[in-house]
Amino acid sequence: MAQNDTEKEELDNKKINEYGQITLDENGKDLKIHLISVIGEVEGHECLDQQRKTTKYEHILPQLAAIEDSKEVHGVMILLNTVGGDVEAGLAIAEMIASLSKPTVSLVLGGSHSIGVPIAVSTDYSYIVPSGTMVIHPVRMSGMVIGAPQTYDYFKQMQDRIIGFISSHCEAKKERLEEMMLNTGQLTKDLGTILVGKQAVEENIINEVGGIKDALAKLYELMELDEENKKDT
Repeated sequence: MAQNDTEKEELDNKKINEYGQITLDENGKDLKIHLISVIGEVEGHECLDQQRKTTKYEHILPQLAAIEDSKEVHGVMILLNTVGGDVEAGLAIAEMIASLSKPTVSLVLGGSHSIGVPIAVSTDYSYIVPSGTMVIHPVRMSGMVIGAPQTYDYFKQMQDRIIGFISSHCEAKKERLEEMMLNTGQLTKDLGTILVGKQAVEENIINEVGGIKDALAKLYELMELDEENKKDT
């Protein structure tokens, strides 16, 4: 193995180990895909303990900015297996992905719960595996909550922001999302709705049921179309 190949492999391994990211460039099509994984809990302003798997938004946001600025990256793949996490951090990640000018595709694997839902729908096209799950539920806050009207107003504003983002990036209607969010008949000790695989598609949240093969094929299709459009202009 040549030295350059060894250095590249070492750099790729470091990206995977530290950030859950890698650049896919062995497709023979001269198109580079940057893969980002959102796993465990989305970490916001407070650091979580070392025993938890986390996705740190301070890692993701600069990387997305670098991708937008790069002439070498042609598309972005987002892999999700997350329980949710910090609402502000998750919305920031979702907004950044949605604002990229480059083609994007997401794939929900084990699950994309809570604030993972906006991230999943922030891409140009989305997939979920047959056994993948999505949980839609009201905004929660850990610790003591002051029972003042302003507190409830804050929660309502936050939920409106989440629902507004989701409905503007998929075909699901706000009214239906609110209904699922406040559902009392499915979770024994909680409000919300669990969607498994094709149910997320039937609810018009995710575009299609599929796996990594389908997600990559769609992203190549979008990237090739994007390159053609650039040539025409």
